[in-house]
Amino acid sequence: MQTQLQAANSNVWWRLMRPHTLTASFVPVFTGTAMALYDGSVQLILFMLMLIASLLIQAATNMFNEYYDYVRGLDNENSVGIGGTIVRDGVAPKFVRNLAFLFYFISLLIGIYICYSSSWWIAVIGLLSMAVGYFYTAGPFPIAYTPFGELFSGLFMGPVIIMITYFIQTGDLNWSHLFVSISVGFLIGALNLSNNIRDMDGDKEHGRRTIAVLLGRPASIQLLGAIFAIAFAWIIVLIFMKHVTPWAMLVLISVPQAISAYKQFIGKTVAFEMMPAMKATGKLNTMFGVLLTFSFIIGYIVEQFL
Repeated sequence: MQTQLQAANSNVWWRLMRPHTLTASFVPVFTGTAMALYDGSVQLILFMLMLIASLLIQAATNMFNEYYDYVRGLDNENSVGIGGTIVRDGVAPKFVRNLAFLFYFISLLIGIYICYSSSWWIAVIGLLSMAVGYFYTAGPFPIAYTPFGELFSGLFMGPVIIMITYFIQTGDLNWSHLFVSISVGFLIGALNLSNNIRDMDGDKEHGRRTIAVLLGRPASIQLLGAIFAIAFAWIIVLIFMKHVTPWAMLVLISVPQAISAYKQFIGKTVAFEMMPAMKATGKLNTMFGVLLTFSFIIGYIVEQFL
């Protein structure tokens, strides 16, 4: 392993983790922690540990994706949107897989401390989340080959991570916060959908049955736009129903980013041409999540000091 690490520069490993997707792991942790702060309970050490574990699991999931897509013949040196450490940089496939398992092991150790500090029920949800990350591209029936990829990614990297983060801080669950977390899940699912729209032609050729493959590119782009709209509408409805602080209206600042991401997909048919649109979708997820996080922080400050 040490020889492999020395053989590649840091840029290779950075690309292997697919940094543009990591927004789906750190945004929910920030949001869940801000919710806990809003309710008056935050421990910095638990926040940092949860953030590290979430990032490691997401990075490991990306590595499993890289490995199993290579094994199944989906990736080659011309593939767009992959880390490329195997097909372009010559890193041994098994090394990438083993590095992913190492990240999982470190996350497991962190999880033990988190469970000890909160509840051992977290272990059940955490292990299930790790299993979903692994079987997303591994096993005889990978989730990524089905129409349920967006559902699983949106659910486990949205409401599940957010509510785990909230629970380890407060020792409780909150239905209003759960409802709010669904909006983040919508946009994480949208990020997955944007990836599948870009990869639709290759996925179809290799037998994947993603939503994008089943609907076709024009309808999938329309679905992407609808998910964007639903995420914003969901927050507005929750504000009027008093499930979330009115400061959550801040997420509307990211509406132009949603429009930009949607428009950048229209008329594009080549994977490379759609990379800017996918990156714009990732940026939308980050903006929306950060603004939602700030809304809880501002709400807390207003209630405590004004």
